[in-house]
Amino acid sequence: MLIVFEGIDGSGKTTLSNRVAQELRQAGLRVRHVREGGQLASPVSESLRRFTRDPANLALTPMAELLLYAAREAQLLEEVTRPALATHDVVITDRFFYTAEVLARWGRGLPEISVRPVLDACARGLKPDHVFLIDVDPTIARARRKISKIITPKPGAPSRKGLAGAGLQVRLRAGYRTLAEESPGRWSRVENAGLPLEVLVTRLVQDILHLRSDRRLPAPSSRASATPTARSLDEARARFLAHIDRWMEEEPALAAYYLAHFDGEDMAERREHLAARCPELVAYSLTGLVTPAAWRLRRRLAEQAPVQTLGSLTEAALDAPESWGLRELLAQRVPMEVAASLNGLDSELAWNLRERLFFSAAENVVASLQGIGSERAWGQRMRWLADVGGKDALRLERVARTACRSLRGLDGERAWQWRELAWSAAPDAVLRSLEGLECPRSWLLREENVARAPRAVLDSLAGLDHPRAWVLRESFGAQCEEALHSIEGLEGVAAWGLRAALADTWPAAAVKSLGPLETTARGIAFIERLLAQHPEDFALLRHAARCAADTTQRLRHASA
Repeated sequence: MLIVFEGIDGSGKTTLSNRVAQELRQAGLRVRHVREGGQLASPVSESLRRFTRDPANLALTPMAELLLYAAREAQLLEEVTRPALATHDVVITDRFFYTAEVLARWGRGLPEISVRPVLDACARGLKPDHVFLIDVDPTIARARRKISKIITPKPGAPSRKGLAGAGLQVRLRAGYRTLAEESPGRWSRVENAGLPLEVLVTRLVQDILHLRSDRRLPAPSSRASATPTARSLDEARARFLAHIDRWMEEEPALAAYYLAHFDGEDMAERREHLAARCPELVAYSLTGLVTPAAWRLRRRLAEQAPVQTLGSLTEAALDAPESWGLRELLAQRVPMEVAASLNGLDSELAWNLRERLFFSAAENVVASLQGIGSERAWGQRMRWLADVGGKDALRLERVARTACRSLRGLDGERAWQWRELAWSAAPDAVLRSLEGLECPRSWLLREENVARAPRAVLDSLAGLDHPRAWVLRESFGAQCEEALHSIEGLEGVAAWGLRAALADTWPAAAVKSLGPLETTARGIAFIERLLAQHPEDFALLRHAARCAADTTQRLRHASA
C-alpha cells in the first residue's frame, strides 16, 4: 500500500508522516518511509532537491523546473518506492508527483496539457492507494516554518521557491485543494489547525488501518465554519487574543511567536506565562520593544536564549542604553550574534565593539555595516575581504551573501563592483542589496529579474515613491503581496490606489501597509471594511489587533 502526504511548506506533513510511520511500526506493520527524517532515501533525488532549492539557479525556467522535479520523483520511485512496495506492508512518501504538478500549474502558470503527460510518463501507471492532504492556512504554515528557524537558527541561503513571495503558498494550497476535490475517493483533506499533534497522528493511523481492511474512509462530517465578523478594531483584538489564549495551551510556540510587536500589560502577562516553556520565542516576541518590562524580560532570558534576545534589538531598541549592557554580557558567549545586533549603527560605541569582535565574528561585523558608506566602513570591508582570500572569494556563496548584506542601500562604484562579483553565487542577495536605491543601474537590474525573483525585487522598493517602483508594484502585486509591504506608511493617490486594488487579494498586507496611517479615520474605515469582508483571515485579524493597540496607546499619550 502506497500512502502519500501532500501539502504546502510548513503544513506539518513531514512531522505527521514520520510520526505515523513510527506508530504503524509499533502496530506490527512493515513500514518504509522514503523520506524518513525529512531526507529523501535516494541520494540522487536529494541532490536534485538541493539543486532546485538553490537561489543561485535564479534563471531556471518553469519547464526546466518541472522536469527536474519530475526527475527527482521518478528516481525516488524507481530506486526506492517500487522495491519497497514489494517487501513492505505500507510505503509512505512525503510528496509525490502531485508536488511537481501543483508547483508547475498553480505556482508557475504552466498549462495542464504540458504538465500532465510529463508526470504520467514518469509515474508509469503507479498511483497512490491514498493521499492525505495536510491543509493549513498559509499564514500559520509560514509562522511554523519561522518558529523552527527562530528556535534553531541555520545558516544558509533561502529557498529559490521563496523568491516568488508569500503568494506562492496561497496558489499552491488552491492547487492541492483542487486536486483533492477532483479525486475525493483517493484524497482526504486533513486540517492541521486546532488539534494537538497526538490526536492527528492517532486519527491518521486509524485511517490507514481502515484502508488496509479494504474499506473506504467515511466521508468527512460537514461542520459549520462560519466565522462571526469583527465589527471594530477592539473586537478584532479580542478575537485575536482568544486565538492566543487557546494556543497557549494547545501550541504554545505559536502563541509566543504571534505576541511579537505587541506591547501592553496584558501581553506582558502572557509572555511571563510562556517564558519557561518557550524562552527563545518569547525573547523573539520582544522585537523592538523598549518598555521596562521588556528589558527586564530580556535580561532574564539572555542566558537561556542569547541569540533570540540579541535578535530582538531592532528599531527603538537597537541603540537604547540597555542594549549595550546586553551586548557586553553576551559578547564572549555569542560574538556572532552580538556583531549582528550592531546592524547599521555608526556610533563610536558600535565601532569599538566591532573592533573587539572582528577576529571572532568578522563575517557579522562586516554584515552589520549595512547602509554605512564611510571610508571607515570600507576599510573594515577590505580588511575582511583580505582575510577571506581576496576578491575571488566573492564567488563563494556565503561570502557573497555577507558582502551583499553589508552593501544594502549603498550606491557608488565600489559597491557595484562587489555586486558584480557576488552575482553568480547569490543573485537574490544582490537584488535585496538594492534596497532604497534609485540609480539607473538598480532599476535595470530590478526590471531584468523581477519575473524570476519578485519578492527580492519588491522588497528592495521599500519606501520608494518613484514612477518605476509603482510600475513594478502594479505589474506584480496580484501575485506577490510584497508589493504592499514596500509601501508601508506611504500616502498619496498611487499608494491608496494600490491598496484599494489589492485589498481583497492580500487584505492583511494591505492593512500592514498603512503603517502610521492605521490610526487615521481613513485607515480605520479601511481596516473595518476588510474585517467585514474577510472574517476568517487570521493574518488580517492580527494586524487589526495591532492597530487597535496602537490606537489605544496614542490616545493615552494624547490625553496624558
